[in-house]
Order: sequence, then structure tokens, then C-alpha cells
Amino acid sequence: MPRIKTDFLVLGSGITGLFAALKLAPYGSVIIITKKSDYESNTNYAQGGIASVFAEGDKLEDHVRDTLEAGAWLCDPAAVQVLVEEGPPLVKELLNYGVPFNLEPSGKFDLSREGGHGKNRIVHAHDRTGREIEKTLLNVVKQNLNIQILEYHTLVDLITPHHLKRKGLICYGAYVLSNHTGEVFPILARETILATGGAGQVYSHTTNPKIATGDGVASAYRAGALIKNMEFYQFHPTALYHKDGNSFLISEAVRGKGAILLNRDGETFMKRYHPMGDLAPRDVVARAIDSEMKKRGETHVWLDVTHLPSSQIRESFPSIYEKCKELGIDITTDRIPVVPVAHFLCGGVASDLEGRTTISNLSAAGETACTGVHGGNRLASNSLLECLVFSNRIAGRISKESPKFTKAHDEIPSWNKEGMVNTEEWVLISHDLNEIKNTMSNYVGIVRSNLRLERAKRRMDLIYDEVKDYYNRTVITNPLIELRNLVIVGELIIRSALARKESRGLHFSTDYPENRNPSRIDTEIRNEKVLL
Repeated sequence: MPRIKTDFLVLGSGITGLFAALKLAPYGSVIIITKKSDYESNTNYAQGGIASVFAEGDKLEDHVRDTLEAGAWLCDPAAVQVLVEEGPPLVKELLNYGVPFNLEPSGKFDLSREGGHGKNRIVHAHDRTGREIEKTLLNVVKQNLNIQILEYHTLVDLITPHHLKRKGLICYGAYVLSNHTGEVFPILARETILATGGAGQVYSHTTNPKIATGDGVASAYRAGALIKNMEFYQFHPTALYHKDGNSFLISEAVRGKGAILLNRDGETFMKRYHPMGDLAPRDVVARAIDSEMKKRGETHVWLDVTHLPSSQIRESFPSIYEKCKELGIDITTDRIPVVPVAHFLCGGVASDLEGRTTISNLSAAGETACTGVHGGNRLASNSLLECLVFSNRIAGRISKESPKFTKAHDEIPSWNKEGMVNTEEWVLISHDLNEIKNTMSNYVGIVRSNLRLERAKRRMDLIYDEVKDYYNRTVITNPLIELRNLVIVGELIIRSALARKESRGLHFSTDYPENRNPSRIDTEIRNEKVLL
């Protein structure tokens, strides 16, 4: 059974993981773990762009204010200041790496606008920004001899003193599963970086890829890390509604270009909910659409871009245009049916301004982390910016601290692979996964209540016990690992939602419809014992 040592272990191959690896490579060997191909990540699905202050007349303090306001004043102001100030040079660094951002003839960034932003500040590569960044960074990473990518390997557990039957909050690396051989083996590292992305698969409908199963949050929770603000799950207001389930994201940038939301009667409605209308923050727009749908018993509303020149639509949004065309919708002449779906986890593993978690030698950044920059609701296109800024800060801090290998690293045992292969378990996994998704979608969605949340908790507790039982007696597989992680993520979201006795940002409760406390209060959960 293999046993690998590396200076730095990066879990995840999106923009956070790749950028962190590039920044760490001058200081030692780096292994990147990804459970599918190296190209498959949440980053690859990001359409809009990166928010950053480049426009004349725009100011850093304007971006800070927009972020704080969108976040329902729950953001950490210091983290937001870091995000906004340190972002622009790193965006330019991506340009220097070769990311084909849209540029004006003068060579300046062609900046678009999205919901919640008072100015045009979205750096983009048409409507496939994430894909272009991922492709470019992968090419740069593969040329670096200090970086190795292990594809089709899944994080099973973070290695801590628990595995030596000792107490303590220290990370020595991770046990990973080879999805080709079925072997589980340890990768030991001086520092481990969680960059595993989001958890959209906990809901029935999501913009996230199949790999988004909350692996980083769940594994960190099991290891004893502090988890924050899990109740704030952002629903993107405009995913394509299609009767056959072929949903995908319709970028906020479409509304930034002038698209308008309409109800069944062809009426605009967003001005009734917010002064910014169709460019209101995402939490407001998602709740408004949800309200319009429920009032009329509809499955969707409409996004209308037909009043814009068809050439502009095709040039600005080539991917969206082509995908809709494949489904029989010509967005230059037809309205687009849209519906809110699960999109982004604003909470996660608590981390400080330099990416430290509450576990020594474990860092976290990107969607798996709660850095404080998003508060109760993420401002559009701040996510990729967060990935850049905090992965860069992690590398800078590690280069100074230079964590060491210890005697404990050499004492880490091989994985205990006891367990039986039982084909009946695969059916149970599928059933439990569907029940998790249905429970979260039905009771822990855009609008919540104590009754719904308590019902969700009872059901999730039952699923948790089932998963624990057959995890302990069944051979480890990728679907079982993902199910184990999703049930924990679901539990964390529900418990956090029950703890917040107000409506704030993305958390709206019919039992507490008002924001009764103007101060910044975080929901914190820590596992006092090892679960599963």
C-alpha cells in the first residue's frame, strides 16, 4: 500500500487549489488531489467573472460598501478590506499568465456589472470566465516540476492525533481513496490546504457539478475544526428552468447587460422588492422570484433579453446562447424560463485572514472556507476574487512559518480496510442521497420555518444513523464517502439555521421575519467528538 510524503498537500483543483499550489511550489513539493479529472471543479462552471476595482470613478471603498451591504452587514470588515485591496494585482497576474479576459481596444479590462454592484467592475472572459481561468492555471501548473496532480483520488479523512489514539487539533495530511484501485492510503504533509469547493449536491437542484459534496467542510468538522455560518446557502436567482431537468446557470451578467425579470403576466416585478430592481443582491432577487412563483402557482418566471441587439447577445454570452439554442430556446427572440437553485455556500470552515483554521497545519480557502468576506450573502463575482486573495495569503504565511515534519508523521498507521462488499448497500446509498436532497430542498430552502427545520432535522438524524451504520461495515467507495459528507453538511446547515433567530441575508424564517439584531453575530459549530 502506498505511503506518500510531500511538503504541501492541496485538496482540490479549482482556482483556489491551483493558485495556492503555484504560490507554494517555490518552497517545496506540492501534491494536488482531485477526485475526478484535474479540469473538473466548481471554478470551471463560473460564468460571470471576477469583481475588482479598475474603472475610472470606481473606488475601493465603493466595492467594500457594496460587499458589506450585500452581506447583510455580517461580513468581517477587515476581511472585506483585504479582499478588495489585494484583489486587483492578482487579477492582473492571471492576465499575465494568459487568461483571455475581454479587453477594450485601449488594453484596459472590458468591465461588466452584476447585481449588488454600484459600478461596472466585473473582469470577465465572455460568459466562460471560470473555464478560461481553470484551463490557463492548469497549463501553468503542469509545467511546474514541483507540483504533482493525482487525479481520481478522493479525500476520505484528515489525519489528526485521533488516528494515533491521542488528543489534539493538528493535521498531518489526509487519507485518500484511489478511485481506480480502491486502495486508501495516507499522504503526509507539513501543511494541508482545503480547497474542495462547495456542497450544492446537498440540494435537488444546483448549479454545482456532481463533485460538489462538501468534502472539505465535512472532513474538517469530523476532525474538530470550527465551522461557521452554514445557514447561509445562496440560491442563484436565474438558472434555466427546463421540464427535462437540463438546468444550468444563466449568469447575473445577463441582467447586468439589461435583461429584465417578468412574471407570467409579462409584468416587471423587481422594483416592488428592491430599489435596484433587477440588479438587487442575489438573496433579494431569489426571494422575490420565489414569492412571485408561489403567488401564481408557477414553476418559474421569465428573463427577457430580447430587447437587446441579437449580435450583442451572441457576442457577450456565447455559451448561454448555444446551450439554450440546443434546448430549443433562442434567447435573441424568446424569453428564458428561470428559477432559483442552490449555488454557493457562504459559510464553511472558519479561517482567519491568512487562511489558518482552528486545526494546526490545516489551511482553508475558497468556498469550503468561511473567511468572513461574504457575511450573510455573497456579492456577485466576489467568489473567484476570494479564491485568489486567500490562497495567495496562505502561501505567503506558510513561506514564513515553514511548518515541519514531526515524529508523529512517521507514526501514522495505514488505513484499516476492514469491511464487506455488499451490493445491497449501493441501493441504500442512492436512496439516502435522494432523501437528503429532497429533505433539504423541501424544508431548508429559500424560505424556512421552525416547523420545517425541525422536521428536516428529524429526518436527517435518521439518515445519519443509517449512513454511520453501513459506513462502519462496508468497503469505502467514492459514492459512500460523498454520502457521508453530504449528510454531515445537511446536519450543519439545519443546526445553524435553527440557531439563528432572525431573518438575515440568505436565511429567511417566517417565524422571525425581521432582523432584530443589527450587530454581527456568527453561528458557530464545533464537533466535540469524532463522528462516523
